[in-house]
Amino acid sequence: MNSKIAKEEKTLATILHLSVFSKFIIPFGNFIFPLILWLTKKEKPFIDDHGRKAINFQISLFLYTILILAVGISIILFQAIRLGGDVPFAIGPDHFYIDEMGQAISIVITISVFAILLSLLFFIEIFAVISASIKASNGENYSFPLSINFIGKSSDNHHNNNHQQSKKEQFNNPQNETL
Repeated sequence: MNSKIAKEEKTLATILHLSVFSKFIIPFGNFIFPLILWLTKKEKPFIDDHGRKAINFQISLFLYTILILAVGISIILFQAIRLGGDVPFAIGPDHFYIDEMGQAISIVITISVFAILLSLLFFIEIFAVISASIKASNGENYSFPLSINFIGKSSDNHHNNNHQQSKKEQFNNPQNETL
């Protein structure tokens, strides 16, 4: 447990992680609330680290979900079109009819596989967010699984520019010349 981190920061980082569950109440709440919390206290390194990681994880999960759905729907449509030649195939508000279910087993298997993948993604999210919340409340860092680093660490160059010379100034400075 890191005692240098203020209790307020630990609490805010914990709330930041848990706020992703707001997506079950408000659409895109998993992006909106963590982003708001992160941007309000971004100057604190602990909050900045946890906020970036939480948002990166949510963006990654969103992209994985879109990818799984796109691939799954494409495969299912391809299989349905392939079946459509000789088999009566009707989709309507009251029915999904395929004459012989044995011919549609590939669609059933595909739907099952993609449902399992989406379920795994869901459980990974629940586990990772709870783990990150616990780590944040203890003042520890957490690295999310399957997370792509979209929002990188803000470079300290803009903070240190006042104290450092630019490359051009260093090049033109006669004190830096070597023989």
